[in-house]
Amino acid sequence: TIDACVSAQACFTTLTNMKTKTTKNSNNKNIMAKKKVVLAFSGGLDTSFCVKYLSEECGYDVYTAIANTGGFNQEELKSIEERAYKLGAVQHATLDITQEYYDKSIKYMIFGNVLRNGTYPISVSSERIFQAIAIINYAKKIGADYVAHGSTGAGNDQVRFDLTFQILAPEIKILTPTRDMTLTREYEIDYLKKHGYEADFKKMEYSINKGLWGTSIGGKETLKSNQTLPESAYPCQMIAKGEETLTIDFKEGEIAAVNGEKYDDKVAAIQAIEKITEKYAIGRDMHIGDTIIGIKGRVGFEAAAPMVIINAHKMLEKHTLTKWQQYWKDQIGTWYGMFLHEAQYLDPVMRDMEAFLQSSQQNVTGRVIIDLKPYRYVLVGVESDFDLMKSDFGEYGEVNKAWTADDVKGFTKILGNQMKIYHSVLNKNKK
Repeated sequence: TIDACVSAQACFTTLTNMKTKTTKNSNNKNIMAKKKVVLAFSGGLDTSFCVKYLSEECGYDVYTAIANTGGFNQEELKSIEERAYKLGAVQHATLDITQEYYDKSIKYMIFGNVLRNGTYPISVSSERIFQAIAIINYAKKIGADYVAHGSTGAGNDQVRFDLTFQILAPEIKILTPTRDMTLTREYEIDYLKKHGYEADFKKMEYSINKGLWGTSIGGKETLKSNQTLPESAYPCQMIAKGEETLTIDFKEGEIAAVNGEKYDDKVAAIQAIEKITEKYAIGRDMHIGDTIIGIKGRVGFEAAAPMVIINAHKMLEKHTLTKWQQYWKDQIGTWYGMFLHEAQYLDPVMRDMEAFLQSSQQNVTGRVIIDLKPYRYVLVGVESDFDLMKSDFGEYGEVNKAWTADDVKGFTKILGNQMKIYHSVLNKNKK
């Protein structure tokens, strides 16, 4: 049966009549209609293979859908649509979820200064959940029998897509030919070539996922512990000449202005910062971490705007938050990023953490000055009415105004009591 072979290679070689359903035409006669599958389509190698395979080998009507999280312009989206039809898609849909992605994820990742393992702004990890939500909602809307994705069996995305699909539409079966048949990129390229599909396969040697919050890059080098990506693998090259100063204004934790120009549209503000910073080839790194499925993984990334924004925001917080606000925000931000990375976005605890992060931003208002240089940037400083350095209590390392020398002497005596008691008892027992 169809259900029995959905998750096995044998599924893709069953007879065509096993993938059809009976409907009635206007004359009330029974006709056979193909099963309908919605494929999460990016235009990359894995999803290109899936369109061709599911339509030609399996006989499904393949409806492709791309959930754009801000990584594609209109020209690129049009090219992806043309590619889908060329591969055999019955219908293609472009689902723009960029604003939703900012409102429900990026905003809180900025509030939490989220960097997985202190390195990666979880660019792809965060957007996959929202893409999955958009895809499954589209599948329900058009009455699809199946939903499909091109994830492999060795990565995180398979869990993110599967789990989201299962929670939001348990009645819709999931197809994953790339995973089920344990396919290599070389096999998929060869298959597409044999079926007459022409493309820049050299470019497809690298898996590139681009969104509003950065770009991930996977390739043969990321599979090795002792190699790194070549310069040519990065979509953005270093083309800047000289240096320049960038200013970012925050209001209650959100970007309010870039270089003095006000932005009500926060997505446009991030895009403006990206346009300025990407030409310096900054925000590049290699993320090494633990995957959801338990193995170690490596992925290259470039995220000029996210890295500058997060670190600028973090510097402003150092000036405007109290010690304990910063401490607990660090804890919550770490957990929020981990849960988001590991496909737990739909757990209600995420809404609780978002409420805390939102509350912490009341005084995170001011301007951050950044110097941009080739391959690096320098956080110069901040200007803020909420700057806790600007007080009448004293100037660090210089002048004390709100206490006397005797106050500090007494304070230090009391502060040291616990350690003094410990060492006193320890010394007595050594004798």
